[in-house]
Amino acid sequence: MLPSSKKVLITAAVSIASILATAQSPGKRESDWRAHVRQELPLMGHRNWIAVVDSAYPLQTSGGIETVDTGDDQLDVVQAVLEDISKSKHVRPVIFTDAELKLVPESDAAGITAYRESLSKLLGRIGKGKGEVQNLPHEQIISKLDDAGKTFHVLVLKSTMTIPYTSVFIRLDCGYWSEQQEKRLRERMGAK
Repeated sequence: MLPSSKKVLITAAVSIASILATAQSPGKRESDWRAHVRQELPLMGHRNWIAVVDSAYPLQTSGGIETVDTGDDQLDVVQAVLEDISKSKHVRPVIFTDAELKLVPESDAAGITAYRESLSKLLGRIGKGKGEVQNLPHEQIISKLDDAGKTFHVLVLKSTMTIPYTSVFIRLDCGYWSEQQEKRLRERMGAK
């Protein structure tokens, strides 16, 4: 049997090792969120959402909404998520941005003009591929996420962004079946 001082020392060493093993450095956290997106994306389908949000975005409580702190720049997170989606065959992005974004003046939110330009370039590249971009008031988008989270999985990725109305919301849609194809199918079903 070990003397009690050695037991205490071993217990302390194990505790410290456990704490160090679970602590995340910024580099580890980044790779963790990216790995998490890549792990979940194959499981996600139409009606699921991925939101890349600013740092003040609220922690929502609907059961289907999962929030992950990326510790990363918002545009970098948006770009990485959209790249991962573009590599998948089963889903395509329908992107929503806050309608308020166009109206926030530089004098009230330093850096918003540069952000709008960078986001526009990034989403312009997506618009030419498979995907579309829509603008809605922020509260309407939050309501859509809340409703979706009652039945479907919503992944919220918090960034380090500190400019208002900069969140990018991505509703996943079927990558191999369009709304037009669905509409034609429903018309055929109604005709019978």
